[in-house]
Amino acid sequence: MKKLRSYCLLSFFCFVNLFVLAQDNRNATSSEEALFTVRGSVYIKGSGEPIDNVSIQINDGRYTRTDVFGKFVVRAKVGDKLTIRHKDFETIFYTIRSDERISIEVIEESIRQARSSKRNTTTDQFNQMIDSADAYLKKDAERSIKFVGDALDINISPEQSAEAHELLGDIYIFWKQYDLAISAYKISLQNYGTNSAKLKLANAYLKNDDNEKSLEIYGEIDENTLSNYQKTVFFEGLGDAHLKVKNYTASVSNYQKGLEVATKHLITPKITDLNSKIAEAYNVKGEKNKARGYYNNSLNLAEKENKKRAIEEQIKVAEFNSTIEDYDSEIELRKQAIESIEDIEKDSVIPNESPISLQKQTYKLGNAYLLNNDLDNAIPSFERSIEEADKKGDLVVGKDATRKLSEALIKKGDTEEGLAMIENYENIVDELYIQKEQEISQAARFSRNLAEQQNRITSLESDRELSRSKYELTQERNRGQQIIIYSLIGGLVLFLITGFFMFKYIRQQRLANNLLALKSLRSQMNPHFIFNALNSVNSFIATNDERTANKYLSDFSYLMRSVLENSEEDFIPLKKEIELLSLYTKLEHFRFQDKFEYSINVDEKINVDEFLIPPMLLQPYIENAVWHGLRYKEEKGHLSITVKSKSKSEITITITDDGIGRKRSKALKTANQKKQNSKGMNNIKERVAILNEMYKDKVDVSIEDYLELEEDVGTKVVVTLKKD
Repeated sequence: MKKLRSYCLLSFFCFVNLFVLAQDNRNATSSEEALFTVRGSVYIKGSGEPIDNVSIQINDGRYTRTDVFGKFVVRAKVGDKLTIRHKDFETIFYTIRSDERISIEVIEESIRQARSSKRNTTTDQFNQMIDSADAYLKKDAERSIKFVGDALDINISPEQSAEAHELLGDIYIFWKQYDLAISAYKISLQNYGTNSAKLKLANAYLKNDDNEKSLEIYGEIDENTLSNYQKTVFFEGLGDAHLKVKNYTASVSNYQKGLEVATKHLITPKITDLNSKIAEAYNVKGEKNKARGYYNNSLNLAEKENKKRAIEEQIKVAEFNSTIEDYDSEIELRKQAIESIEDIEKDSVIPNESPISLQKQTYKLGNAYLLNNDLDNAIPSFERSIEEADKKGDLVVGKDATRKLSEALIKKGDTEEGLAMIENYENIVDELYIQKEQEISQAARFSRNLAEQQNRITSLESDRELSRSKYELTQERNRGQQIIIYSLIGGLVLFLITGFFMFKYIRQQRLANNLLALKSLRSQMNPHFIFNALNSVNSFIATNDERTANKYLSDFSYLMRSVLENSEEDFIPLKKEIELLSLYTKLEHFRFQDKFEYSINVDEKINVDEFLIPPMLLQPYIENAVWHGLRYKEEKGHLSITVKSKSKSEITITITDDGIGRKRSKALKTANQKKQNSKGMNNIKERVAILNEMYKDKVDVSIEDYLELEEDVGTKVVVTLKKD
């Protein structure tokens, strides 16, 4: 029973991990780590006049051109050679030494006259801000976004605004704020459309799990306008999108097209990545032999790049071998990876989140030995994993390794030592619970800080639009001095247009604030609900037999999964909500069988598929009825949930109980219980208020006493729901 309780706690922490991972930092791919972004400019020496349409070619075949401001952006690595060509000056050769900005000075009298010194000063300020934002992109999200805001706060062109917003999208992508990244890329494309921003927008939709929209954006891109490197990224992104929608044939086809371009133009990192992704697609498709062939290719190619890339591919192929139960090959690859990781750790620190951390790979190695029934090697591998996890404070791996070590020891016959490991495991679980609470709090603060920075940028963009409109209005009036009446009419039209856009912007901002508030309230409900539900599971396990507890835990796991899946939605079908409520009420009744009976009645005339309801709206009322009303009733009570039609477009959902009532329940509560209940009810009230503001009074909730008795007056909750 104690072991089952531990598994229950482990399930809970898995759900919490899923909730927190949405805010964790993303791990960059090895090809992205090998390459870095190099920004540069080409201009006339002395005057600083930018030169546009300059060809910038890299020795591996990739190329780009300078824009009207003489600027260019390329992906390169140390040692790459740039060939800089233009019809008005001799060819220049430059070798990449770092990721610092490149300045190419050209002495050429025939090129255009320099712009004013004021424009040059503004451009220099903008470039400095953008460079600073890029430098802090992977180190400090708030500081990086602040530099973007500073760049937008000066008098810049639409092209520069597009560049700043594209970089802002890159920042949000790295920190896994995909919805904000989508908005930034859209603004960038509105200011100045580039293929780079289009590809990034499609990728952002894909990372935000909007696969159909991602495919739509990819479909709008003209392949013929892309550079060779962009074509590779384009086909790779299409392959990723088709893989997500389980169109494996199209996925493999696009990966292979990208591989052809990468091979032809010697884009080495992408050759490795695409071989690996083709293998992954074949693996998911079920064609294991083809997958093995491409994995062998990617493994050989990765070894020619760098040690870290080779390790990552060894681990990926090891995972493949594990799925096909080729444990000997898996063990050999993991042993090679561990040796290389030990070498890397002599010069650098590998973060705990990285899949190539030593504690994770020694754990995986031990698991492979265990599956291969090699307990003599599995046990020391798990012990080393625990040791490494302790050194680095990695409670997650330490917890898993301790549990597996216990399993291996018991399997070997060392039952006493194995049981001791179970006690260690439970202690680690307690520590991990505290750590996850702290991580949730940190993630919430991080989101709030990003929102503040984003609000500043949104305000700056709005001010810029307003200033631009005022400037245009002034120009129009100056041109129309001879015909004043037409000038006034034009000014009035511009004023109305400006007012319309401002009104539209305010509405959009208000909607964005409401969505952010709803997201925050839903995030508060989930941990509260999971914690309360887990108390029920824990109590039941402590008082019932293991078989019944397993059945109960299975129902509970299904309920948790459904709740978390619905947590990002404003509304879900009423049918689904009724199913979840039935399961939840069944679980509560299973625990308090001697306290109440329940009934759920749905009017047959109601088409439950036509009505939508906010998720987790009714559950807290049912929870209150059971925990604060019926549980304290001396006699066996009754809980009733009734769905009736009020009109063609309205239904009522009535939750009644004949428990002790709100007044007596409040008198029995502790100070902490009163505080928690108040927060839960206020949360629901705020959600209903925001949803009604957004969807025009769609939901109404009323609470009153149910019976006119002296003691058990009960409680009646009536929820009125309108059809869309």
